[in-house]
Amino acid sequence: MLARHASARMGTRCRQANGAAAPAAAPRRARRAAAARAAPPPPRAAGTDEDLATAQADAFEELVRMALEKDPSLAPLAEQHLKAKAEQQQQPRVGGGASTMLGPPLNALPNSSKPPWLRQRAPQGERYGELFTQMRELKLATVCEEAQCPNIGECWNGSMATATIMLLGDTCTRGCRFCAVKTARAPPPPDPLEPANTAAAIASWGVGYVVLTSVDRDDLPDGGAAHYAETVRALKAARPSLLVECLTPDFAGDMAAVASLARSGLDVFAHNIETVERLQRRVRDARAGYRQSLEVLRGAKAAAGVYTKTSIMLGLGETDDEVIDAMCDARDAGVDIFTLGQYLQPTATHLPVTDFVTPEKFEHWRRFGMEEIGFRYVASGPMVRSSYKAGEVFVESMIQSDRGQPAGH
Repeated sequence: MLARHASARMGTRCRQANGAAAPAAAPRRARRAAAARAAPPPPRAAGTDEDLATAQADAFEELVRMALEKDPSLAPLAEQHLKAKAEQQQQPRVGGGASTMLGPPLNALPNSSKPPWLRQRAPQGERYGELFTQMRELKLATVCEEAQCPNIGECWNGSMATATIMLLGDTCTRGCRFCAVKTARAPPPPDPLEPANTAAAIASWGVGYVVLTSVDRDDLPDGGAAHYAETVRALKAARPSLLVECLTPDFAGDMAAVASLARSGLDVFAHNIETVERLQRRVRDARAGYRQSLEVLRGAKAAAGVYTKTSIMLGLGETDDEVIDAMCDARDAGVDIFTLGQYLQPTATHLPVTDFVTPEKFEHWRRFGMEEIGFRYVASGPMVRSSYKAGEVFVESMIQSDRGQPAGH
């Protein structure tokens, strides 16, 4: 169980004094020590020929098993291949390299295989098809598609299917090195019918919680804040009980734009810091900034007292201490909800993945964020994204409980 210290909970919570660049060192040292004590054992280092051979052999055996499930008559052939594989692994390797049967080492491939916990089925199903058609008919974009979200098959299916609507078009004025959304200096103007079309689409889904997000629109005077606010008001008019989260850009640090959106009637104001402070310039567009993002979150809370939320990606080269610092900074900015997910490289031209974080380590960060940092809710897992149906269900329940209403009211 994580170490829990009354002093940390009451008086030594990470905090910034008068907007200083970083919280006091002593509380951070205490939290880092607590994290080290509670951390899961590190995974066995991979990369040797033996480790890589074992991993590839396991993958081969899994494929054989799947084939046998489809066609049991393949059993004799499967046994023959598995025997040959075992014999090949027992043979000495020439020059220390992987055998030709196993192929080149994984770390020599430009895009190495993802670990098993990141495997997802391709999106499919009747409800998925219905949502896809509806988005096209109403000329709406979704971040699920544009950002190549791995959870689209889960979120777009079932009786509570939902999508994250991307406002202000599908073209961003910034070029962050992790993001698959297309970019341009002067995207087309916003669709004036988008707020009404968005409200019409979401009202038909029968969900209690929805997420609106957008591209950055530095070409617009207010960054698109008024368009956001109009959409929120249209949604609330169509479904007053609907909980609305807005996952926003930073509006170039325009705090008047932040405040106007925070006061529009939304329930959760979300803005992502994306990564730890040291990696900001490498990961994000130069017009974004760690401190600017924290000020946006702080400003939204101050303007309207709304729930605030932020997220970071892991697997970009961050250290544990830097993750703790990011959590502390977010909590100091008044953030209620914090999410962590695995960064996945969308194309060969985007930033490479530095490491795949294990599910056990993600669980460690979830517990640490809840118990040590004091967030109201932490979603942490390889497939977790800032807007993710599984997390939205919990947040909806939390908000309704705070307001003394039954979930789904």
